[in-house]
Amino acid sequence: MAPILRPPIRVCVLVALSQAIVTLSLSYGPSSYAPPGAFPTSLYDSYYNDPTATSAQPQPVISDPVLHKVFVPELTDPRTIPQNDTRDLHLLPSPASGKSLLQVAKAQFGWMAANGLLSSDKCKGCVLILQLAQFISQAAPEQGPPLLEFICQEMKLSDKCAAQFGPTSFGSVLTQVFAKADVQGYDGQLICNGFFAGSCPLPPTPPLNLTGWFAKPKPNPLPAPKMPSGERLKVLHLSDFHLDPRYATGSEANCSAAQCCRDNTFNANSPNQTLFPAPRYGSYLCDTPFSLAAAALEAIPPLTGTEQTGFAWTIFTGDLVSHDPENQQSRDYVMYEERVVYDLFKRTLGPGPVYVALGNHDTYDQHQAAPHSLGGAEAEQFSWSVFLVCLSFKGIGDIPCRNYDHVAGLWKLEDWLPGSAVLQARSHYAAYSVQRRDGLRLISLNSDFCTPNLFNYINLSIPDKSGMLRFLTDQLQDAEDVGDRVWIIGHVPTGWDATDALEVPSNLCGVDRFSPHVIANIFFGHTHEDMFSIYYTNNGTNQTAQTAITTSWIGPSVTPFTNLNSGFRVYEVDSATFDIVDAHTWRSDVNSYPGLDGQTEFGPSYVYEYSTRAAYGKNITWDANAPLNATWWHLVTERTSFLPPPAFTNFQTKQSVHTRPCTGSCITAKICYMRSGSSSISIQNCAPGFGTAGG
Repeated sequence: MAPILRPPIRVCVLVALSQAIVTLSLSYGPSSYAPPGAFPTSLYDSYYNDPTATSAQPQPVISDPVLHKVFVPELTDPRTIPQNDTRDLHLLPSPASGKSLLQVAKAQFGWMAANGLLSSDKCKGCVLILQLAQFISQAAPEQGPPLLEFICQEMKLSDKCAAQFGPTSFGSVLTQVFAKADVQGYDGQLICNGFFAGSCPLPPTPPLNLTGWFAKPKPNPLPAPKMPSGERLKVLHLSDFHLDPRYATGSEANCSAAQCCRDNTFNANSPNQTLFPAPRYGSYLCDTPFSLAAAALEAIPPLTGTEQTGFAWTIFTGDLVSHDPENQQSRDYVMYEERVVYDLFKRTLGPGPVYVALGNHDTYDQHQAAPHSLGGAEAEQFSWSVFLVCLSFKGIGDIPCRNYDHVAGLWKLEDWLPGSAVLQARSHYAAYSVQRRDGLRLISLNSDFCTPNLFNYINLSIPDKSGMLRFLTDQLQDAEDVGDRVWIIGHVPTGWDATDALEVPSNLCGVDRFSPHVIANIFFGHTHEDMFSIYYTNNGTNQTAQTAITTSWIGPSVTPFTNLNSGFRVYEVDSATFDIVDAHTWRSDVNSYPGLDGQTEFGPSYVYEYSTRAAYGKNITWDANAPLNATWWHLVTERTSFLPPPAFTNFQTKQSVHTRPCTGSCITAKICYMRSGSSSISIQNCAPGFGTAGG
């Protein structure tokens, strides 16, 4: 497949493909680009295998200057995938005191006596199970994982109960949670609703008490908005890279249990013969192989016209680790991925800084983060590598204690963050704030504390047990005091269809208080799809163009998983206001990848997909240089005859061949999601079940 190459053209020609009506000053590259098909072996000094072979993915020798170690080949060899990590520590809570056990026993007895052991009420039955799990977790925590395995088997929750709920997997985490959660109250109701097939109805979101939360009231009138400079900066948005160093070219790409393209997966209808060999550059049910990762990063500079200049800055909204099941992961595997991906960004994207937010997969145990409020060793259980040293010295200096220390050390190594932000990242769960000299403050959050992170189910009615949102609010207040504009980056969206963020913490983000004069834009990833959400005053009680205050841009993923094309986005940003004036998205057709096997002349093509202003602004009266702010996006949602089908749903999947059509109730639901900045708003207003468009 030959690449479609054209001379460099101005963006007005590109957006004309999507009915552009304005001429912009920034220039871009060709409308499509296909890098050479051979893997660029110069990326690394040495390899564990032959990197020029097309039958296997490259296995580079990776060293970590923060850890002072070289990762062994067995860590990523697709033929030696471990089933359980036995090297790292898996903490269990200390046994509770006799007095505590007595109180729990009395509470259990009273509840069972009042409700009956053989109750047919599914919710009461679920809470009874949680009470039993809590008793064991407190009285004999070493028996917590075996009990959970037994419950899993008896309830047929999984066919891999030991691997998923054993002591070297989520069994230890759940034992900690059950030991401390209010299983008879709000915590238990949410656990049963979210993890036991909705056995309990979703309880109402507790009212949010903001008394004393904000140091100052919102200014009235608001400060005069900053005047646009007319100068536009190019800013790259990457998300959900999900590099799979264990990707096995030629393995089953249509397996029965994700993720596919691994030597240990197969199709249940053909266990002994591969039905769809995994293409060298990836497939729809698989994560990003090295070949696709290199091709995507190689295509970005020429397509965006940044080969000589680089970007003003890049944002990466998280998830660089592959979707391995918990029993195949380890701390070394996560740190390997962190080292590889950040290094690739540094060496391919130019001199501008990359601002990173951790994703829910970017830790081990995956999806988990323990708040400092747990206290003791449990609060420090994400201290890695030199665990005992860290407990003694609190992670001072350059000792890579927690994963947060490791990533902060890598960001320091790449010269992306100032020293103050590095220190913040080490002590604030990898969250940090960068006060740039140009008047922009960029705040990166660890969104695991707003998601179904299991540790969040301990006293969930408290909206900020971790202190993450306190950190955000204080930074926003400081930005308001000095006149900074703010970009917030995180991984998991706070709203949309309410399947990802928990209601209580997503209500406490401070967006209303600090918008639109402080917060310019918010950026997320996680869904792998191209989407957006609008925030309104008064927590969305009145949704109009006049009450719309801020937008979250949910970036497309590099990984094709699941059933999506690969993509990335570039924003055109005013250098004074830091508003987005336009956004441009590129995609690569994963359906074409099988045709690239057997040759090395061309790699996968990334092609220009659309201009946001041109694609969505067709029927909106809007000044050519006015920002694409929340008011503009609300007007977009009012054009139901044009949105979502065909434009939004097709863009959502990056025009994947697996895109499901959206008509009738789907249109209404998606527009409701677009207007839902928090999960509680979505739950209250929107029909569930239409959040994703990938087939």
